Amino acid sequence: MTEHEHYEAVVVGCGPGGAAAAARLADHGVETLVLERGTEAGAKNVSGGLIYAEESAAYTIDDLFDGFRDEAAERPVTDYQIHNIAGNTVKTFDLTDLHEHDTDWCDAVLRRPMDSWLERRVHEKTSETGGGVLTDVRVNGLLRENGEIVGVTCDELDPIKADLIVGADGVNSELARDAGLMDWEDPDEWFQGVKAVVDMEPDVIDDRFDIDPDEGVAHLFSGDLFEDVRGGGFLYTNEDSLSIGTVFHLDSLVEEQAEPHELLDALLTHPLLAQWVRGEYREREYAAKLVPDSKKVAHRSPYRDRLVLVGDAAGQMQAQGPIIKGMNHAVTAGALAADAFAVTRGNAHSEAAGRRYAQMLEKSGTMDKLRPRRYELSRTVGEHETVTNVVERVLESPVGSIAVGNRLAERVLERAYNSPFMVSMLPDTKTGYVTLPSIIGEEHGQTIRWENEIEPPTLEERIGDLTYDTDVGNPHIELRDESAAASGAAVAACPVSAEDFGGGCYRSERVETNGTEETLISLDTQPCIECGTCAIVADTEWEHPRGGKGVEYREG
Repeated sequence: MTEHEHYEAVVVGCGPGGAAAAARLADHGVETLVLERGTEAGAKNVSGGLIYAEESAAYTIDDLFDGFRDEAAERPVTDYQIHNIAGNTVKTFDLTDLHEHDTDWCDAVLRRPMDSWLERRVHEKTSETGGGVLTDVRVNGLLRENGEIVGVTCDELDPIKADLIVGADGVNSELARDAGLMDWEDPDEWFQGVKAVVDMEPDVIDDRFDIDPDEGVAHLFSGDLFEDVRGGGFLYTNEDSLSIGTVFHLDSLVEEQAEPHELLDALLTHPLLAQWVRGEYREREYAAKLVPDSKKVAHRSPYRDRLVLVGDAAGQMQAQGPIIKGMNHAVTAGALAADAFAVTRGNAHSEAAGRRYAQMLEKSGTMDKLRPRRYELSRTVGEHETVTNVVERVLESPVGSIAVGNRLAERVLERAYNSPFMVSMLPDTKTGYVTLPSIIGEEHGQTIRWENEIEPPTLEERIGDLTYDTDVGNPHIELRDESAAASGAAVAACPVSAEDFGGGCYRSERVETNGTEETLISLDTQPCIECGTCAIVADTEWEHPRGGKGVEYREG
């Protein structure tokens, strides 16, 4: 039998979930090696992003890392609003009650500065127990002996064995797929997020948003701004920039043949944003990622043999209406996985830590937040096509306008938006994302007359501003079926591709063969931003680039 290097624990990925797991393992005196694919942690990561500290959580990020809020976060969110949009008419609801429910604090963050700070703290901690952090290493799969998972395999290193493997390698997890714990079959199980980080001086942010230097705001946007695509937009204030983006159900993007960069531009150029973003407009970075819909994919048993999954790799992203939480759940899960291993350390059964981890997730209440039973019950009826069609017809009728348009309805709707109970059972239909917000905006809103003079960069300019270290000769995606039927959806859905743009990853062209004309799809992986969209909507063989290769985010 081949002898392999061995560690008590190997953590794959140094985002919030992996960092929490590694830090807590080190606290328990466990020899822990952390393997990170980027040149440093955060180079491959993107988030909206707000990180919460929930009062009910077993662990929060500042429990594990002293000084986090002062040194790694941007601004605390002190104001939270949602805007219901119908054309240029907008009705705004205050979401303070929902935002502050079970919330100790909430900060805006950028992943590159945050994760790189976490990496340094993790390296200090794990070095004390005989481990450390290695960057530029892609873990490409699981090492097995006699059919049982015993370690990991890498592009850059020999296989490594471990008593515990923590898969914190994100939404496109190679480990989850290798273990058979995740598949990429259904677009309705995923969201796609696209974001621009917009440059803005701190004093300008304070003035335009009417806040103090130690305050921040979060704005959400829904309604007809995005036509019929199910999802919405966001704007968060950072220390010296804004995070402005959109999040949509991937199946809805495909169905509507919507192009992500155009949906982002629709938000950026809406008159409502003119009060905050005006004058010289400069994007620091354009980015995108997939987001798992925890209501459907959060794994109730996120383990297999010695492997445990945390964060996006386990589908632990809570997206329920205006509630968008992921990093905090990854932190809790990572720390609980470490505690589970500490309790079962020395147990000969390979799944002892995994079973204990799953129990701790349930007992801590984490799984009930990720997969609320109220939604499981409501979706059976609420997402039935016949029911949805009836509700849509009623709302769009004069009766619906009268019912929604009265003063009592306005108060009831604002209370409903602020009810965690109601939000957790909201069906994933056009009604909640588009139809109802549009009617609210039309019936209760005020007309916005500001002139928005923003001219967003072109897709070509956005790609050109990104940093790449292309792995020449080693494409990480292979297009298996170039027919439009199998892979054509990627041309519009890929955030760096478009029907009328020839410089992105996916392109379509009419080709004549034997007198018959057909549409074929071609692929160029150089502009790829590694979001994973095409792995779901096209027939591809998809994997991450080798360590340190591919796109490198400066903001994240």
